Amino acid sequence: MTEQEALTTAGLLTKARVALETFHEVHVDDDGALSFRHVDVPCAVQAMQLAEGLTVLSLTCVVAWDLPDDPKLASSAAERAGQGLFGTLGVVHTEKGMDVTLRYAFPAEGISEPALGTLLMLVVSTASQLRAELLDQAPGR
Repeated sequence: MTEQEALTTAGLLTKARVALETFHEVHVDDDGALSFRHVDVPCAVQAMQLAEGLTVLSLTCVVAWDLPDDPKLASSAAERAGQGLFGTLGVVHTEKGMDVTLRYAFPAEGISEPALGTLLMLVVSTASQLRAELLDQAPGR
């Protein structure tokens, strides 16, 4: 990473941190990534420069973990993923059950701080809503 790339990504992460601090307590990790919780959903924001003039923010929300590995629940998550405007839903099957994440990456240079905060909150609100829906549908919960 060049010095200019580092400055660009650091500046964008600073703008994202300030925008998020309107709504949440934000932790800056050792690598510069941001982490916070929206209700019960842990989230992380990273920045990367893909090309000159194209710096993206990547937001990952861990929607649910260790859900029962139930075909109906997985189908419901997949159906909900197709309805989403903000983010890509991922379902991972593990030894303990099923984990669900929501990821959203977007070009972020030039977005104002208030607009950035609104966009990030749209994504994390979707993740929280999806968590509530999945937990309500999960057998044995």
